[in-house]
Amino acid sequence: MKPINVGLLGIGTVGGGTWQVLARNREEISRRAGRDIRISVVADKEVEKAKKLTGGAARVTADAFEVTRDPEVDIVIELIGGYTVAKDLVLAAIESGKHVVTANKALLAIHGNEIFAAARKKDVMVAFEGAVAGGIPIIKALREGLTANRIEWIAGIINGTSNFILSEMRDKGLPFDAVLKEAQRLGYAEADPTFDIEGVDAAHKLTIMSAIAFGIPMQFDKCYKEGISKLTQADIRYAEQLGYRIKLLGITKRTEQGIELRVHPTLIPAKRLIANVEGVMNAVLVKGDAVGPTMYYGAGAGAEPTGSAVVADLVDITRLHTADPEHRVPHLAFQPDRMSSLKVLPMDEVVTSYYLRMQVADKPGVLADITRILADASISIDAMVQREPQEGEEQVDIIMLTHQAREKQVNAAIAKIEKLPVVTGKVTRIRLEELGRN
Repeated sequence: MKPINVGLLGIGTVGGGTWQVLARNREEISRRAGRDIRISVVADKEVEKAKKLTGGAARVTADAFEVTRDPEVDIVIELIGGYTVAKDLVLAAIESGKHVVTANKALLAIHGNEIFAAARKKDVMVAFEGAVAGGIPIIKALREGLTANRIEWIAGIINGTSNFILSEMRDKGLPFDAVLKEAQRLGYAEADPTFDIEGVDAAHKLTIMSAIAFGIPMQFDKCYKEGISKLTQADIRYAEQLGYRIKLLGITKRTEQGIELRVHPTLIPAKRLIANVEGVMNAVLVKGDAVGPTMYYGAGAGAEPTGSAVVADLVDITRLHTADPEHRVPHLAFQPDRMSSLKVLPMDEVVTSYYLRMQVADKPGVLADITRILADASISIDAMVQREPQEGEEQVDIIMLTHQAREKQVNAAIAKIEKLPVVTGKVTRIRLEELGRN
């Protein structure tokens, strides 16, 4: 049978890993796919570097659009990143009737609705396992493995850079800035780490998972994003004392009011498996109504882990290459004409529990003032820690864990607490999730 010819756009880290995985495991991959899969052409601006990596086994060009038009190419892999030229290339490939594989989470989170609509029009597939959590097959799990379930919520550690920083801060007692520099030195963080540490990268991935879990369009602009750059050693230490770990989580939930879509630092009970995911590793916890909580753990980035996901997509497309388009798995798991119009809730409407830390004057009546404000806002306290003042200290920390409350009520209460003359500075607020069976 004629081999499937693949055009690879970008042979950098992930592109190189894809090439290596496919070359090393070609025989097993072809046995699984039913026919040989070969990268016949590679597009990369660094032509000589690409020629050296491919060793003459594929044609090399500097013109990526040439690959999208090549009549011999069946599948185009887009691995150049970004969402400007990458979008044009993906749409050009689709227009030429080619299937597409991409690991580009930003592209799909922002332009996925348009891309999938174009693919349906041309009866081609867009596969994107590598776009979320690297080598972890979470997209396939959500789209296929859990298809019998009504997904209730997803909570994921889906940015390795942030998880490494938080792990090091906890283990070594170092401040955020020092650990960030170490992450950059080790190559875990970019020179400009904004997308990682401010939650943007995680929000791209969460947007994709939420769309698949709940059958809603991609709505990245409605995702709440809060990063880890303001977290302090004090909060990590207090969380530990209370039996919690702080992780940057992407959380999406189905509620009666709509869909929650949020990325922020979160306290998780230390006994939960996901609380013990350390370093640059990723983990995604999915709660289905039938199966209960299931967790997916592994390398969330890297050349070969992500390359593994890209090659898995190639195999899937090869198997379905001649299938009736109506019988393929829909891009977002639900049939396109059966997508939900459930709204994404603004953060003000989200209901969760909270960790509140405030620095107060060591005077009688302070606690009564604070608890009265919380009670007036219908916020009940689950646990409290008051650090004993050291000799000569006039300020002490009070830490409170609340029961579930609505975000806008907590915001209003915090604003009133901060106006109390006995409270110094801003109240630190970190959301808390139990992540149990309910």
